[in-house]
Amino acid sequence: QVLLVESGGGLVQAGGSLRLSCAASGGRISTYVMAWFRQAPGKEREFVAAISWSGESTSYAEAVKGRFTISRDNAKNTVSLRMTSLKPEDTALYYCARDSVPSAGTYGLQLPVTSGEYNLWGQGTQVTVSS
Repeated sequence: QVLLVESGGGLVQAGGSLRLSCAASGGRISTYVMAWFRQAPGKEREFVAAISWSGESTSYAEAVKGRFTISRDNAKNTVSLRMTSLKPEDTALYYCARDSVPSAGTYGLQLPVTSGEYNLWGQGTQVTVSS
């Protein structure tokens, strides 16, 4: 059974930076699109960023474009999210997710951005940005 474990969350002042990590165990994630989602209290879970199986393609929500960077290390079976210029509205529980369908060998595909297209989730790591 594949498990995803997020880490790296914490409390940071506005304008600060954090790096989230997602480590997979029990199986490889190298053949899947991986993504980060977030959920703030009282709000729906929303897409943050996604990365193709090879890392050659990425996609970002408009709210984080230019501030967040998603990356992956398939050799280490990890995915990361570098967050800079953090704002109070970035406060949320951040989840790592794996696509429901492997896509290794496929290039140029449109990365899924809805939570329903991902079927494996971590427990989340809390990010709190103070003003």
